[in-house]
Amino acid sequence: MTDPILYFWLVLKASLLSSGGQGNLPSLHQDFTARGWATDGQFAAALAVGQVAPGPGGLWVVAIGYLVAGLPGAGMAALAVILPPFLVIPVGRIHRRIGSAPAVRGFVRGIVLVVAATVPVVFLRILASYGLDLRTASLVVACIGLHLTRRVPVIVVIALGSLAGLLLFR
Repeated sequence: MTDPILYFWLVLKASLLSSGGQGNLPSLHQDFTARGWATDGQFAAALAVGQVAPGPGGLWVVAIGYLVAGLPGAGMAALAVILPPFLVIPVGRIHRRIGSAPAVRGFVRGIVLVVAATVPVVFLRILASYGLDLRTASLVVACIGLHLTRRVPVIVVIALGSLAGLLLFR
């Protein structure tokens, strides 16, 4: 990482323009990989840490911050992710006044749809970076299937996928 101020602003921008959780993933992935600050593997690792760590799912950004820039990067990422929620109260007041306007409803719907469409694209890029063969595709499909049942906790799916990766890809 060459510029800590730029790093902070990129994480803050992604956090401000996301819907929470992993909504900032596409923006950070594009910004960090384009600058050579992070690899797809680092993003995959940070997402896994974010899933198994206690607390909000959006804190995966702290893990990528650590992988990119050590403790200072983790601290800046945490601060950049924590700041946007403080805007909720003033933005909420404004939204109460104008939220029922068709333009505002359309704007919010557009943001939600863009995030929903962009996140899978980034996940597919990360997946493709590991090479797509029959074993990889089978593991991905099995994990997606387990997630879709909603009967297997995320931590168990991650543990099973990790074990399968250990056995399949040594």
